[in-house]
Amino acid sequence: MVEITIRKRPHAEAVATQRKFFKKTARGKVVKVLRERYLREDVPCGISHCTICPGMPGTTLPTSGGQGHKSYPHGHFILPDTNVFLHQMDLMEASQLNAPVILLQTVLEEVRHRSLPLYNRLRALVKAEDKQFWVYYNEFRSETACIRLDGETPNDRNDRSIRKASDWYKSHISQVFGRNPQNISTLPTVLLLTDDAANRKFCDAEGIPNSSVRKYVEGLKDATSLLDLLSAAGETEIEPTAALVAGRGALYPEYMPQANLVAGVKAGHLHQGHFNANPYNYLEGNVTVPAHTKPVLLIGREHMNRAVQGDVVVVEIFDEKEWKAPADAVVDQETTLKNDDPDESEEEPDDENALAEERERRALVRENARKQPASSERQPTGRVVGIIKRNWRAYVCHIDSTSLASSSATSLSLQSVFATPVSRFLPRIRLRTRQAPTLIGQKILVTIDRWDATSRYPEGHFVRALGRAESKEAEQESLMLEFEVPYRPFGKAILDCLPPEGEQWVVPPKDPNNPAWRNREDLRDKVICSIDPPGCQDIDDALHATMLPNGNIEAGVHIADVSYFVLPDNPMDAEAAARGTTVYLVDKRIDMLPALLGTNLCSLRPHVERLAFSVIWELTPDAQIVNVRFTKSVIASKSAFTYEEAQIRKDDPHRQDELTQGIRLLNSIAIKLRQQRMDAGALNLASPEVKIHLDSAETSGPIDVEQKQMLETNSLVEEFMLLANISVAKKIQETFPQSAVLRRHLPPPKTNFEKLQDILLKRKGMKLDVSSSGALAASLDKCVDSAFPAFNTLVRIMATRCMLSAEYFCSGSVGRDTFGHYGLASPIYTHFTSPIRRYADVLAHRQLAAAINYASLHATLHSKTHVEQVLSVVNRRHRMAQMASRASVEFYVGLALKSRGADKDGKPKEVQEEAFVIRTFRNGLGVFVSKLGLEGLVLFKREIKFDAENYTVTVPQPKGKEVTVAVFDKVTVRITVEKDRNTQRGVVKMVLVEPVDTST
Repeated sequence: MVEITIRKRPHAEAVATQRKFFKKTARGKVVKVLRERYLREDVPCGISHCTICPGMPGTTLPTSGGQGHKSYPHGHFILPDTNVFLHQMDLMEASQLNAPVILLQTVLEEVRHRSLPLYNRLRALVKAEDKQFWVYYNEFRSETACIRLDGETPNDRNDRSIRKASDWYKSHISQVFGRNPQNISTLPTVLLLTDDAANRKFCDAEGIPNSSVRKYVEGLKDATSLLDLLSAAGETEIEPTAALVAGRGALYPEYMPQANLVAGVKAGHLHQGHFNANPYNYLEGNVTVPAHTKPVLLIGREHMNRAVQGDVVVVEIFDEKEWKAPADAVVDQETTLKNDDPDESEEEPDDENALAEERERRALVRENARKQPASSERQPTGRVVGIIKRNWRAYVCHIDSTSLASSSATSLSLQSVFATPVSRFLPRIRLRTRQAPTLIGQKILVTIDRWDATSRYPEGHFVRALGRAESKEAEQESLMLEFEVPYRPFGKAILDCLPPEGEQWVVPPKDPNNPAWRNREDLRDKVICSIDPPGCQDIDDALHATMLPNGNIEAGVHIADVSYFVLPDNPMDAEAAARGTTVYLVDKRIDMLPALLGTNLCSLRPHVERLAFSVIWELTPDAQIVNVRFTKSVIASKSAFTYEEAQIRKDDPHRQDELTQGIRLLNSIAIKLRQQRMDAGALNLASPEVKIHLDSAETSGPIDVEQKQMLETNSLVEEFMLLANISVAKKIQETFPQSAVLRRHLPPPKTNFEKLQDILLKRKGMKLDVSSSGALAASLDKCVDSAFPAFNTLVRIMATRCMLSAEYFCSGSVGRDTFGHYGLASPIYTHFTSPIRRYADVLAHRQLAAAINYASLHATLHSKTHVEQVLSVVNRRHRMAQMASRASVEFYVGLALKSRGADKDGKPKEVQEEAFVIRTFRNGLGVFVSKLGLEGLVLFKREIKFDAENYTVTVPQPKGKEVTVAVFDKVTVRITVEKDRNTQRGVVKMVLVEPVDTST
């Protein structure tokens, strides 16, 4: 019999093995948590050939450490503290930094606690094949475990734990490799990397090798390029320099403490929201807050107080007598700040900086000198008093060539330069780099590190170059980076989730026992077809319609059964959730799912059997729904049409085949469905859509631009997709009232339409009723000018811009009265019809499958919290994808204009287009070129008369004559694409030609 010995642990040991902390529950209750940790002596060090730590799993660190540092000729390992990963992640990710890294458990856990995005990047870095990382679980080894002392802060305890582990490694290496006295002087060094000056002093006192990040990088072979990657928020943040301590006075007010911000928002005298910059005036921004229908206006640098586009800020609202109206002049950052010095003195501003400040001051004085605005124009005005959450990330920029020191334009010495972001919503970023001359004319990636109250500009660091400006490759990558489009290739773990048969996969022969056929209807004999844009490869919907014996009509929408291939909670599902949507650029598509699914196995190609999820209605000839059923199915599409092909087929009287009859039947029902929606108050809005003609698939060079034509068949498909989405929404909400994935469009605040209403009344004598969606639809129909056929479309475009954005939401998270879709006049709505390209549709498919008892619902889709988190990501990805698509169109329109504006010899020629005035400024006009879907600014070089109340500008002419231009006027503009001298990017410039020439 085996003898069992029971030992009682001493109290002193229990203190070291127990972790005690307090946490607040969701209901606000504070509870004490006691966790046991088991200390052991066999946690491996990770260094190969270690005789004390045998049997180490995985890849180990080289015995000799990393080579190539002049201060450590015998090799070294780096052991970074937490702040190195929090502030210098770009450096740690650089391929040139190849020293072996010891990552402590203490550091890993603290990074996870401080920043989840950085933690995910760190985990990816540990797994990277070109890096040498070893995660050492110091909290579980008896010699390196550290307990918090009385009165010690968590940060100090972590610093001490890191020093203790570093000291242990030092002695451990001596024990393993220093037994021979001759080896003592040639042992590799374990170097603690920290930018905390106090921590380095402790290391010096304890004999622990240490270095600041900058000092370490300066000793590497590739120091020049690596130094540019250093974050400005590193060393000086923890160890302020004398210049910062004794430098120039603060330019911005200091932020309130976080506790005061939270208390102020809770009490109601402070307000929280997202900061939005004004693209027309960089000295102005606003913040939308729940307490006011109009956004809070922020005027001037001081009141914007270092907020950057997308930051979550807290604002203080001034007394109502101090409220103002937004500026009515275009204030351009590049023009106003021309010749500003990036290497500004810390003690006093130089003449050029003073000149830029004076120009800004004058711009603000001009606005303050304006006639007191009408009460209807005024809006809450205030200032930023604190930041809740920064939205800083890597931004696509250009180096401003005028900011280089003239004496060092060709040298590689360290100099301060301005990086001008591509986005007009962002401020210039100051960075210090040795590569400035080589980066001129390139698109680069820059990260903001900090923005001190003593600095006019945020400080950042160079991450990497993207390529020559205006090259399609660099423009494409910069566009995807700017709008945070995930464009990395699908990894092995994701591709392993695909069917092993690959492209050879087919629907198996019909067999009720086969999982693919389980509870599926065989609809292969139905005359089904798809109707899509030209060149569509990811066909996710198809339709059919037939007459029933009772005189009613059977109509069906068949959607690709993506959920059969994308199973919940596997790597492919996680990647699809992270991507959220497929992104469509002019000449490229960034897929949400691997191409094998999106363009093959899930795509409802003609004459191929495919798995589908079908919604089938019985409808009366008047398009009233008799019943609807949902079923998993197998279909075989009989044909794939473009919109134009389907239209031609429908209109051809000689075609009487079953397929054509089905399209005509679908169209007749679609017309009645549309009328029903319009009668219910649905809006017929408009957005500028253009079609880019490319030279060829290989060159992707644009040769022309034209407006997209909307055909009857476009509306046919749209109406049945809407009907399917509404029917599915009702079903999943009935079955899962707390977690259904739905989509809503909230009614816009009536204040959003005030300016458009005023413009229509004063310029056209028309009234816009916004009391309901139906009233708005009716009044939009009346906005007609017989002499101006495009007027109605223009008004609809302007009305669309007054709307709120539609969003996905979880049914249990909001009140039932807010479910409705304002634009569609539907009380409930979801997205079901495009699961190949939208992740929300995949979730709706899973919920519908459970609702019809086809499959059980995964546990995560029962969780309201989980659904909210997923949809939050999907909403953001959807918005960014839309902006990326628009930016891609704008870029290619510019290229097409550039090619159109040159003759056979490459000499420039004029491109003139008809445009419509949509906005007036004190110094210019906002115009819209409908043919190109392009919006631009016309700035006047001469003094003009501006009438803000009547939305007109009057331009003086020779001999005392004057020409007045107003909103809605038709004008002619000359369009050119010029290369900006500073940013090296092509910029569309517009000049008024008629009724007045502003080029002179």
